[in-house]
Amino acid sequence: MISATLYREGGSLTGCRLEGHSGYDEAGRDIICAAVSILSCTCVNALESVCGLPPAEITANEEGLLSFFLPERDEEGDRKAQILMGALKQGLTDLAESYPEYLKVTIKERRKRP
Repeated sequence: MISATLYREGGSLTGCRLEGHSGYDEAGRDIICAAVSILSCTCVNALESVCGLPPAEITANEEGLLSFFLPERDEEGDRKAQILMGALKQGLTDLAESYPEYLKVTIKERRKRP
């Protein structure tokens, strides 16, 4: 199962952690893993190319982990980032509703760092 955790501070989404493999099908044929990969990679890439906000604290590996957080941003940057993060949340949530045994989405409050 893929575990997707979206982080928020107050009302803003600030990061995401995806880990695991869905087990829906064999590697290369797994539509759930492919969908999650496309949603998350598009979000990370668009944060940088569309919003000019390269994600901070980004971690990725071959074992199915992708984790990132938004960098410091101004009001305009946050507005754009929230649109992309909202689209990621919507896509993951829709997918989890259709395939609940393969993907779980949680939203956690993230405390600001000192």
